Amino acid sequence: MMDSGKGRVTRREFVKGTAAMMAASGGGAALFASPGWAGSATAGQEQARRVIIDTDPGVDDALALLLAMRSPELKIEGITPVAGNVPLELTLPNALRLVEIAGRSDIPVAAGARGPLVRRLVTATYAHGENGLGGAVFPDPTTKPIDEPAAEFIRRIVRKYPGEVSLITLGPLTNIATALNLDPELAGMIRGLTMMGGSLSGGNITPAAEFNIYVDPEAARIVFQSGIPLTMVGLDVTRKTSLTDEHVRVLQAAQNPVSQAAAKIGRNAIDHTRERGYLVGPNMHDSLAVAGFLDLSLLKLEPFYVDVETNGELTAGATLGYSPVAGDLRRKPGMEKNAAALNMPIRGAAPTLASRKTSPVLRETWTPNVQVAVDVDARRFFDLLIGRLAGKT
Repeated sequence: MMDSGKGRVTRREFVKGTAAMMAASGGGAALFASPGWAGSATAGQEQARRVIIDTDPGVDDALALLLAMRSPELKIEGITPVAGNVPLELTLPNALRLVEIAGRSDIPVAAGARGPLVRRLVTATYAHGENGLGGAVFPDPTTKPIDEPAAEFIRRIVRKYPGEVSLITLGPLTNIATALNLDPELAGMIRGLTMMGGSLSGGNITPAAEFNIYVDPEAARIVFQSGIPLTMVGLDVTRKTSLTDEHVRVLQAAQNPVSQAAAKIGRNAIDHTRERGYLVGPNMHDSLAVAGFLDLSLLKLEPFYVDVETNGELTAGATLGYSPVAGDLRRKPGMEKNAAALNMPIRGAAPTLASRKTSPVLRETWTPNVQVAVDVDARRFFDLLIGRLAGKT
């Protein structure tokens, strides 16, 4: 891993810091304090942080992008649409529409991957509508994307500002994995990555997998194993962020283009969700990832080693978390002083009769590679989201 001297935490420093923090906290820590973690600074920081937002708009992506563009803490170097919720033919113009609505056509938009690394694209039009915006219709954008492909754009910007650029990913991780494959040194130059993706408590497209990871599990595995400091904002917390009629009324009452667009998208999304038989929702998955980057205190985070299942017939895309402070064990007398006892080996499937393997142990030891959000202050999150979209903060 490379250290630019500009706040980038090396892999060795990360491991050392993790061990020290776990020892100081009796085997676990709610938060890592390292500046290398994406989103470690709080709202109100004087110097705007450089970010690239990778996204597949998408209802919740749309509100997340509007939130980011209304947040002066961020210096948005670019937006890189990817196929996911809907095909690239829709995510790209949706991203361009949103920068125009926010009056931010200065932000470069670079078209990304049309499909996963090795799989056929699976979309979520059942949740986001055929146009990706819940059926909310806006004029065709006049802004054009830049000619540079997303992966090359990500590579160029990160190399231009080594150790300064954080990635906020709101869709499948295809663009990021492609950039990492193009440039083996790139991971060491990325300040951190905050993702909406994954789950340690079951999926939303299968019982095992969250949608963004399910669409391209191979790309996700590359990212999780890259050594980039990761923050995972998954279904464990985003399921607690249901948009309500009252939120939409506040947005409708505000007289600015962003609030009106957000209200239109939100109203259509709520109606669509209820037509599908759900009494609450939609959840603001992606907006929470952006909000968590802006103000990390909205989230409770715990360290995990997370890997991605890529081979399972029924479980592809599952994110498996191994914790040094797992479950009720942390509350047993003495266990807080013996975190290593919980750092159990990682096991694969039991060997078959035809296999020569004698042990299913894949890895004897491991180190946490992700901060996983395990709880959220939903009220404060919506205060931030609705307040900024309405122009009140």
